[in-house]
Amino acid sequence: MPAKARLSQAAVEQRRQDVLRYVADHGALRIDALADRFGVSLMTMHRDLDDLAGRRLLRKERGRAVAFPALTMETATRFRESAGLAAKTALCAAVAGLITPGSTLLMDDSTTLYPLAGMLARRDRDARLTVVTNSVGLAQRLGGAPGVDVTLLGGRYRSEFNSCTGPEVARALARRHADLVLMSATAVLDGCLFHPLREYVEVKEAMLAAAGRAALVVDSSKMGRRATYAYGTAARYGTVVTDGAAPAGELAALRATGAAVQVVEPGAG
Repeated sequence: MPAKARLSQAAVEQRRQDVLRYVADHGALRIDALADRFGVSLMTMHRDLDDLAGRRLLRKERGRAVAFPALTMETATRFRESAGLAAKTALCAAVAGLITPGSTLLMDDSTTLYPLAGMLARRDRDARLTVVTNSVGLAQRLGGAPGVDVTLLGGRYRSEFNSCTGPEVARALARRHADLVLMSATAVLDGCLFHPLREYVEVKEAMLAAAGRAALVVDSSKMGRRATYAYGTAARYGTVVTDGAAPAGELAALRATGAAVQVVEPGAG
């Protein structure tokens, strides 16, 4: 009998994301049941769960895999990077038109903005831009971009978000002024914005205070959800950009705040 072909790392990661979603949907599951569900050996499933637990995406305990709250899972950067990539790319293409040459741009640590880094790197090198961010991932993606000067705001490094937070970040932002801030939200409900961690809410507040204009870039998967800490409404943003799968009720609530809502379709054009 021929040996089974070894899966690529990408295929292994996709399986682990599928396992994570399945556990999140069910709350807690026996490890042997997961192995049967995904057609892998018990040893392979243990490796998958060890990897996910090491990334703080779930807990592994006494023969079971146990989900964290869904919003906590959504904030883990390595999981979020590949989720909804087509929608994120469309959102970033729409918001790129708000960025003017020679301006200073604030960007939060949302992976929703990752595709924008590639777009900025392909701009004319003479269209200079200053980017200030607390996201290590964005700083890495923009570090070699021609004509882009990057400042990484230092503070407490959170590996699960690949970004910096804390009072040091807020103090640095208080000494800066940006022309535009781009950020996302972990959860949006009835026009209100939420995040599961207070320290990240404080960074978002400081970014909003430091910028002349603000745009919220949020995909439909964040709509109709709530997290622990609220930080105002979409009224604080001149523009909200989302995708066509956003619920009609949530779009109406966003527009009711006075924000200009732009809806884009992934793959359109």
